[in-house]
Amino acid sequence: MTDIDFEPHRRELLAYCYRMLGSVHEAEDMVQETMLRAWKAQERYDERRASVRTWLYRIATNVCLTALDGRARRPLPSGLGAPSTDPDAPLLPAFDVPWLQPFPDARLGEAGDPAARAEKRGSMRLALIAAMQLLPTRQRAVLVLREVLEFGAAEVAELLDTSVASVNSALQRARAGLAGTPVVEDEIGQADRSVAEAVEAYVRAFEAADVDALVELLTEDAVLEMPPVPLWYLGRDGYGDFIRRVFAMRGGGWRLVPAAANGQPAVAAYAPDPAGGHRLHTLQVFTVTGGKIAHTVVFQDPAVFAVFELPAVLG
Repeated sequence: MTDIDFEPHRRELLAYCYRMLGSVHEAEDMVQETMLRAWKAQERYDERRASVRTWLYRIATNVCLTALDGRARRPLPSGLGAPSTDPDAPLLPAFDVPWLQPFPDARLGEAGDPAARAEKRGSMRLALIAAMQLLPTRQRAVLVLREVLEFGAAEVAELLDTSVASVNSALQRARAGLAGTPVVEDEIGQADRSVAEAVEAYVRAFEAADVDALVELLTEDAVLEMPPVPLWYLGRDGYGDFIRRVFAMRGGGWRLVPAAANGQPAVAAYAPDPAGGHRLHTLQVFTVTGGKIAHTVVFQDPAVFAVFELPAVLG
């Protein structure tokens, strides 16, 4: 038997495993394990029972469910407690928390790629991925397989070794579990000019260290959070006060470089380096609602920087 080419499915399997685990690094490990198991078992593959793609999703689902057994969910700071009211609170990272990670859009492939098509439906948004981490793992799998990847109920039942009735029940419970989450359906997939204009204005204000102008670009209930520091701020005043602290600590003259994560606009922020040039400080991912910045997640994690292949310094 000729070896089966599994590589065309790698990107979409990576996106699927990321939705399940909330970590790009762990998702890469799960995809590698899926490919290894498939390669070892390819002589037992029966094309009359399922396509190669469906067979790989069955393996990947089992690999992810096993990995998630007994494992703590990956949160953002806003999922752990109340917002801070102290802009001068100590910035102590909590490295014992397995924080949710962002996913670089560049890993999704071209527009026709199945992974990229799923992203266009908003299924990679950080708020949705964070909310999905609260679901039981089998409900999470059913939700992604049915709603994002559009497998039929019978196919998912076959993938999970269960009944169609159980799949439909799990999907209903998963939908109920996501009800009331901060994911705004009518904002999903928007790429209109107002989004770009809001981010461009934010970049100009940040690079000019103009906090008043920056605050004017925020919604009234804007959220700022910064894993691995477990602090987060709610509202324009708290957001602005913290940014003032940042400029007081690090000075002005920042450089912000465009990026993209989870189907959302993002920037890599470079702080001025006393030795010259600019040094990578954070990756900031934005949610834009009605032409205003509604949510900014600021990642200061070398592992995240590596996944996005961000240069450590700018000349």
